[in-house]
Amino acid sequence: MAAFLEVDSSLTGRRWTGPGVELERQAEALVQATGLPAPVCAVLARRGVQAGEAAGFLAPTIRDTLPDPRSMRDMDRAAARLLAAVDKNERVAVFADYDVDGGSSAALLIDWMRRMGRDITLYIPDRIDEGYGPNVPAMEALAETHSLIVCVDCGTLSHEPIAAANAKGAEVVVLDHHLGGETLPPALAVVNPNRQDEVDAPGYLCAAGVVFLMLVEAGRQMREAGRRGPDLMGMLDLVALATVADVAPLVGANRALVTQGLKIMAQRGRPGMVALADVARMNEAPRPYHLGFLMGPRVNAGGRIGKADLGARLLACTDPAEAGALAARLDQLNTERREIEEQVRLAALDQAEARGLDAPLVWAAADGWHPGVVGIVASRLKDAAHRPAIVIGFDGDEGKGSGRSVSGVDLGASIQKLAAEGLIKKGGGHKMAAGLSLSRAQLEPAMARLSELLARQGAGAGGPRDLAVDGVLMPGAATVDLIDEIEAAGPFGAGAPAPRFAFPDVQIAFAKRVGDRHLKISFGDGLGAKIDAIAFGAYDGPLGPALEGHGGARFHLAGRLEINHWQGRSIPQLRLEDAARA
Repeated sequence: MAAFLEVDSSLTGRRWTGPGVELERQAEALVQATGLPAPVCAVLARRGVQAGEAAGFLAPTIRDTLPDPRSMRDMDRAAARLLAAVDKNERVAVFADYDVDGGSSAALLIDWMRRMGRDITLYIPDRIDEGYGPNVPAMEALAETHSLIVCVDCGTLSHEPIAAANAKGAEVVVLDHHLGGETLPPALAVVNPNRQDEVDAPGYLCAAGVVFLMLVEAGRQMREAGRRGPDLMGMLDLVALATVADVAPLVGANRALVTQGLKIMAQRGRPGMVALADVARMNEAPRPYHLGFLMGPRVNAGGRIGKADLGARLLACTDPAEAGALAARLDQLNTERREIEEQVRLAALDQAEARGLDAPLVWAAADGWHPGVVGIVASRLKDAAHRPAIVIGFDGDEGKGSGRSVSGVDLGASIQKLAAEGLIKKGGGHKMAAGLSLSRAQLEPAMARLSELLARQGAGAGGPRDLAVDGVLMPGAATVDLIDEIEAAGPFGAGAPAPRFAFPDVQIAFAKRVGDRHLKISFGDGLGAKIDAIAFGAYDGPLGPALEGHGGARFHLAGRLEINHWQGRSIPQLRLEDAARA
């Protein structure tokens, strides 16, 4: 197939590809059948939506998309056990992961228990001292004083810690979404759509989605007993935050969970969310972008370089003054995290480039890299190379690493295989993200084997040379109204990327460097209409210098449309990703 707009090699060295004849036909048929704008129909066609399904797709509801909780193994048992603990006023603890998904999952349970008139103990392990997931000392200590421990966003592989809790007399319920092993731990219930014995379960859910489903089942059991439970719709802001921040694919029920959750968040009823939005200086109704890039990183900052439970405590907080203080602390930690991350990013990129960015796996490892930032740096390497990436920090002989994957390559399963083969000490995760620990002696053999496993999935075959473009727009067509209509086909994120448009043969009217790495431009087609664009990280490569020093040349520009809210005005803006000389 010919390159889109004949761009075989853009300024960033990529070949542009278009939607293909069949997809264009489907989009045109949708335009005629629905009367929706062509850019919206391009999104619907790419997602396989038929004309009769368009209205329902553009307004997803929980009722129409949420799976039956009882379709998942152990779900009824987990909900019944939690309700029994509430009725008997038992002491219950929630053991959560230290990331946004874990913190949101814990906050969901805390909120629900509070509305049931009960307290619940929060325990989040320290990333450095305890590592990911339940550990024997912590579980034994909780079991001494609690009869039920609920593990959220962790626990599926925690055989020994759960057995230790059982031995001390506590029962354990696991609500997780990470890949399961061949055997399950000795918990009373393991609710996980990614258990190996699940067949048609919604494996796209994050842990907070699983917790929400369990609370739906608890509500159903209460109704069957003639009782009323708490209103769950008001808790969807937590589910939305977790779903986007954990990079769960925005498909199936996740679309409705995030769409409805954003509406709840916009009502500003949860003090922790309000404080978080305010400290992130959000001046508009929340969108997935805000959750993934402004709110999520701040919640994560406590688990990365501060006190592990700060994020969960903020999300569960009911006192606005306390929420403000917690949010301010997390904002400060996030600033510190960014500084640490940048140092590690530059060193890791140098190392990875020296090793080569065209292999099936991009990786870097060194002494002293903070374990709280290796996952973010892995994400940066993945974006730079369009390959799965692993970044590992060593402390003595002990290495702790984190990885991020690209679409279509299951990193979690490959990491789990390494652990099963004894090439690393332990590891696990899900398709798009995984963690591992290993010794120095294991490093080179493990990375070689992982590269081999990922190559079998096609990790080295695609690559940075292709940029998929959904269609062409002229600057005058990129209106706020059109962007609003495109947004209705969202939410956009993992598994459901926002459409990328090309603006052909345009002239740059204004170009300015912003900070060290970013570029802001204004461009037009010579017919009067102009549009602003922002290119983040443009000076990490050739894009920034080429466009700033354009010398009057004309370019094809490609990126994603968004609305820029500034001083009470709303104007269209292009999130610029690539360019080519026209």
